Amino acid sequence: MQFLDASHGCAGWNGEMAGRIRAFDWSLTELGPVQNWQKSLCSTVQLMLASPLPMVMLWGRAGYMIYNDAYSAFAGGRHPYLLGSPVELGWPEVAEFNRHVVDTCLGGGTLSYHNKELVLLRNGVPEDVWLDLYYSPVANDEGRPAGVMAMVVDTTDHVISERRRRAAEDAYRADNERVRLALNAGALLGSFVWDLKADILSGDERFARTFSFPPGCDLSNLPSAVAESRIHPEDVGWVREQVNQAQKTGEPFNAEYRVLRPDGSHLWVLASGCCEFDEHGEPLRFPGVLIDIHVRKTAEESLLKFTRNLEQRVAEEVSARLQAEEQLRQSQKLEAIGGLTGGVAHDFNNLLQVIAGNLHLLARHEPDNANVQRRVKASIAAVERGAKLSSQLLAFARRQPLSPAVYDPRQIFEGLAELLQRALGETLQIDVRVPQESWHLNVDRNQLENAILNLAINARDAMRGEGTVILSAENVALDRQFCAGKGIVAGDYVRVAVVDTGVGMPPQVLAQAFEPFFTTKADGQGTGLGLSMVFGFVKQSGGHIEMSSFEGQGTRVELYFPRCLRGLSVESAVHDAQHPGGHETVLVVEDNEAVRAAAVELLHEEGYKVLIAANGDIAMQMLLEGVAVDLIFTDVVMPGLIKSSDLAAWAKVQKPPVAVLFTSGHTRDIITRNHQLSPDTHLLSKPYGPEALTRMVRNVLSG
Repeated sequence: MQFLDASHGCAGWNGEMAGRIRAFDWSLTELGPVQNWQKSLCSTVQLMLASPLPMVMLWGRAGYMIYNDAYSAFAGGRHPYLLGSPVELGWPEVAEFNRHVVDTCLGGGTLSYHNKELVLLRNGVPEDVWLDLYYSPVANDEGRPAGVMAMVVDTTDHVISERRRRAAEDAYRADNERVRLALNAGALLGSFVWDLKADILSGDERFARTFSFPPGCDLSNLPSAVAESRIHPEDVGWVREQVNQAQKTGEPFNAEYRVLRPDGSHLWVLASGCCEFDEHGEPLRFPGVLIDIHVRKTAEESLLKFTRNLEQRVAEEVSARLQAEEQLRQSQKLEAIGGLTGGVAHDFNNLLQVIAGNLHLLARHEPDNANVQRRVKASIAAVERGAKLSSQLLAFARRQPLSPAVYDPRQIFEGLAELLQRALGETLQIDVRVPQESWHLNVDRNQLENAILNLAINARDAMRGEGTVILSAENVALDRQFCAGKGIVAGDYVRVAVVDTGVGMPPQVLAQAFEPFFTTKADGQGTGLGLSMVFGFVKQSGGHIEMSSFEGQGTRVELYFPRCLRGLSVESAVHDAQHPGGHETVLVVEDNEAVRAAAVELLHEEGYKVLIAANGDIAMQMLLEGVAVDLIFTDVVMPGLIKSSDLAAWAKVQKPPVAVLFTSGHTRDIITRNHQLSPDTHLLSKPYGPEALTRMVRNVLSG
């Protein structure tokens, strides 16, 4: 009878891993074919498969991995590639730790760890985990240690819960200190304890008097409905929200609200407390105190009534609400259009890359054919226009990968003034205004410069080539009223403005100005995507854009970027224009056959040794089998279990690390966070030419 053919009623002997163990070609490992396994090995595997706990056996000096169904769930995205793999290759990030385990147990020793902290790449990204680990030797048929049995218990949730409990205890001690201070000040109106498990409220006599409980009530079992009925109706929702927040987060509870008195008046109180949790992290009890703040709140209310006119206040609030609703409708419309254009741009870029790659290759193969060169040049120019259009679509859709850095606006304006003068012509004047002590902003410099250039060109056209364009940066503090309905929070911002004195726009044109493909220019003089691109870039950067315009008076466009408190970024040195090829080995991972073929040929012509893989699964298999490469050049979006981010994570933990260069027409936030690239992530956007490819490959390989 073949090994594991019969389950004999044991679910684990007929589970997923039992099937995978039977199907695996063990002849490629030191264990040999499964039908030749030692009886001791078979028995140990059956014992492991039957266990509900995550267990893995490491056989031999290499530690070939055999594990059960529970361990496959623990392994995450590493499953099923771990089966039959040496443990140091299966978990390279903890290879040194596992080598110590194997050496110890094969020497007859045992190991155990409680709440061992490790960093594992189970799903392609590093994550902190805490584990209880138990290791013991496994004997062969001769009775000698031949393998290691490992039992893995994930205690991450317990460790986090314990930390949260200790934080709650610290907060509770702080609350006790506040209570002591309140008692000394004579402002305490009572104390209470809410038993969350039993839903029982208890309090002292002062608490009962404050909430006007009937005389003779049992202070150890006060009706909670009576206490809630005494809270002012306008404050009930707020108090409930604060209580729920304290139970979810463990943060101290501090809520100011009004308590109704029998005579119809109200008393302002501050309820202060902190939720206590049990050993499982579940809310247990809620102790707290009431502090009298009536005098302070009464003074605040009197001052408010004295300084504000009620009718004016109502009118302002109604106006702000109508404005916010209109902005919301406009934002929802633009968001819907952006979702569509972002998807179209991705597929469009892949098509452009196939065309561009083959055109460049044709130009190289026919250097002396004037007709070919002329037609290729015209075609490549069309491809570049298409790429620009696609980039504008992605920018509007807020899906353009950004590389933000910290800048002083003066850094950007100094290099931009000359460029603007060339673009606008000599008949236009450029007035640049920047404060001496300007706040920093965190933006993608290239995208910001493109945005300002688009706005300046629009200003030139509106002024018919004569007049002054004002480019300014200003430190501003935005309040909550201004930010309402705009998708930003109140705080410090840098306002970049472009102002012209042109013909201006009527209200109906102004309302559509940011919509893609909307333009008032003649056919062939504009795509209608300039302002759309600016809108998408500013929103993606966490900012806000406003435009005001009056017919015959001109237009003002204001870009608001959040203030950045970090220091200025160090500008990278400009690389030499020449980017020669090399001799290194490059692994090209691309699922589109036409794109892959063009990239491989371009790299071959530059002298690189090229290996190919049609997807991430094939690439990872090649790498795990020991294929040595200097650079992984991979598409971002590919089918299969192994993603491009998994390849990058594997490359990062190698010694030395393997360089990675991504390419994509649209990253879909696989290698970005909110479509923003990290400083150590290199991306070559499609479509690209030979020069761009050579430059990026050389730069990444050079570190």
